[in-house]
Amino acid sequence: MQPPFSFIVLTFNEEQHLPRLLNSIKALNAPLFILDSGSTDQTLKIATDFNAAIKHHAFENHPKQWDFAIKNFDVKTPWTIGLDADQIVTPELFDQLANFKDDEVYKDINGIYFNRKNFFKGKWIKFGGYYPKYLMKMFRTGIGFSDTNENMDHRFVVPGKTITWKKGHILEENLKENQISFWIAKHNRYSDLVAEEEIERMQALRAQTIRPSIVGNPDQRTAYLKSLWWKLPRGLRSFAYFSYRMTLKLGFLDRKTGILFHFLQGFWFRLMVDVKITEKLKERLKDD
Repeated sequence: MQPPFSFIVLTFNEEQHLPRLLNSIKALNAPLFILDSGSTDQTLKIATDFNAAIKHHAFENHPKQWDFAIKNFDVKTPWTIGLDADQIVTPELFDQLANFKDDEVYKDINGIYFNRKNFFKGKWIKFGGYYPKYLMKMFRTGIGFSDTNENMDHRFVVPGKTITWKKGHILEENLKENQISFWIAKHNRYSDLVAEEEIERMQALRAQTIRPSIVGNPDQRTAYLKSLWWKLPRGLRSFAYFSYRMTLKLGFLDRKTGILFHFLQGFWFRLMVDVKITEKLKERLKDD
């Protein structure tokens, strides 16, 4: 019997990660859709071996790629689950999905949050505000959509009610990031996207899709914190954020590898964004 959900996965040269993910969900026997953006390794062969329906689309950013996937795959099941290729479904989450029924219990629910464990260089990042981390990964087909008002952070949005599954996890570990040069190059690209996005928000060309609320669902709380972040002075906010993660959020307990992660992700990356915002604004003043 086919489950009431399908999986969509985005890929680009994911031969290192894709078998982990697909093996973790294979026994669910759910329809599988893969949107690839030009892989040159064994990704597409792996996808074919797992009987995935495959489409191709040039990559611009994650939110737009997810938007294309949701709109262009012919998903027949009432629910859709969107996963990243470097994620794995744990046995506990697998069991919850295996027992999931689209019945009266969920009749008023349009979205479900999963709990994520993030790994860096083989270490689970448990502190610094990184756990628990609830991500909407499961939504009603035809109702959930990708938030294209973001340049980098991708999230699914649904109107109406959501719930959070606290049992089980998705494990996220990008093995390519074990090479620090890969991590830095990747986040250097991301900092360009975020800087451009923030300038557009200054110019009122973008607005948050999700209503900010400190007491709302996980994405509403994130939207609230972002609305505060954008008001903080550039350059100083990265210092404040890193200090907050290290002290109030106990990031120092993640020890050597975790502290490196918090420094890179919580300080270096955000400082780069601020520097690039300043550079871009100066360039535009010259052009005017």
